[in-house]
Amino acid sequence: MMAVRDVLGGALRAKGFKALLRGQGGDDVPRQIPPVRPYFPEEDIEKVKGYVEQILRSGRLTLGEFTRRLEEGFRELCGVKHAVAVNSGTSALEIAYRCLGVEGGEVLVPTNTFSATAAAVIFAGGKPVLVDIDPETLCITAEEVQERITEKTRGVVAVHIGGVVCPDIRAIKEVCEDHGLFLVEDAAHAHGCTVDGQPAGSIGDVGCFSFYPTKVMTTGEGGMITTDRDDIAEKALRLRDQGKESFGSNLIVDLGYNWRMPEVCAAIGLVQLDGLERAIASRRRIARYYDAALSKVDGIRPLEVPSNIYCNYYKYVAFLDGGIDRDLFKVRLREMGVRCGGEVYWPPLHLQPLYRRLLGTREGDFPSAEEACRRMVCLPMFTGMSDEDARYVADCVAEVLGSM
Repeated sequence: MMAVRDVLGGALRAKGFKALLRGQGGDDVPRQIPPVRPYFPEEDIEKVKGYVEQILRSGRLTLGEFTRRLEEGFRELCGVKHAVAVNSGTSALEIAYRCLGVEGGEVLVPTNTFSATAAAVIFAGGKPVLVDIDPETLCITAEEVQERITEKTRGVVAVHIGGVVCPDIRAIKEVCEDHGLFLVEDAAHAHGCTVDGQPAGSIGDVGCFSFYPTKVMTTGEGGMITTDRDDIAEKALRLRDQGKESFGSNLIVDLGYNWRMPEVCAAIGLVQLDGLERAIASRRRIARYYDAALSKVDGIRPLEVPSNIYCNYYKYVAFLDGGIDRDLFKVRLREMGVRCGGEVYWPPLHLQPLYRRLLGTREGDFPSAEEACRRMVCLPMFTGMSDEDARYVADCVAEVLGSM
């Protein structure tokens, strides 16, 4: 195992591991590094406060100016014709499925995703059919999709994991076009990400983003639908507002729901969108440091992001070598003040109690996902993370693995 001082270089040689282990106050309490942390610099807080005052004075607390401005800004970010703001990424998915017509049909969903990707299919009247992944990218492949298509298949969901746009998405799109299937991008992790320069959310029929507090940009709670299709955008606008013909109308023309984004949330999102480039740059700097440091440590291997993909590093994913006890690894890191983020995802859906019951899945059904997700760890990653914090995390990883 590479020595700690070799991993961290000159900075640690000057301070020593024990000095870095101590908190900023110089006591013996370990430095505390959370897995994630929302980023609101003082100037952004002041801007949000000003926007909230405007909203309260306007009396328009929903579907107003700030929702429109956020939609316009996000539409430009993704290079699409339409962006529709909603109250969560889950809502974005269900609305997309309803617009695309999954009722009575099946949708192919990767097994290593959050429950919302599959549950929203069920709520929209369809059935999720789980698919295995490429263990190197954690994403589905065109080959896996092709093998699972049946006469009942209506569409496919490609999930961009941790900020890595599904590397096979163009080939998957071709398969979908050949079979008359829709393609949804679950881009909950992929704000500002691209593949070959094309933005996430602009490749499939629909893109669905989340603005949950842990995401690279947040509205507190919220989501966004992106599409170039006029018909989907028009229906999504109706569905998010109880199925009304228009905001000012009393005519109900679709079976909708209250999926509106509040104006205050949109105002927060507008400020976060303005700072998105800065946020991604911060995360990419930390990722580069982790990549360099972990390349010198035995027992752990970072997920390799393909060179044609611009990743926002919503998650920093690495894989432990076989035989290393992940739970023990995380416990020991936590004892040193370093808390890992949640895996993406463990357990995969086919091992979750709900989906075992609904779909009849069992262990061994999707071996690539099981193996990759069982060895996965997500190191702390958040906008504004300091270089010293990153050094401390990498040092602790080396120290723990050196003792296992």
